Order: sequence, then C-alpha cells, then structure tokens
Amino acid sequence: MLMSPVEFFRNLPKKECPECGQHIMEEQAESYLMECDRCLSKREE
Repeated sequence: MLMSPVEFFRNLPKKECPECGQHIMEEQAESYLMECDRCLSKREE
C-alpha cells in the first residue's frame, strides 16, 4: 500500500540543529539552513 505524500511528510522526524541538538522551529524547518536561529546568530560571516 502506498503512503500519501501528506502522510509521508507528517511522519518525518523533527529537524534538529547539528550544533546544539535543539529541535528547529516549525517555520524554520522548511528552510534549507541546517542550524537553528540561535546558532546562526553566533556564527561570524
């Protein structure tokens, strides 16, 4: 039985920041960035 695309995306694990391990907020989870806002703000560019 095939899973619907909506069900597939609902079952994905929460996105986690590789720097601090914090779960990334829902509005940022759709971003291509991997780090959370807090870790990104600490980074020097």
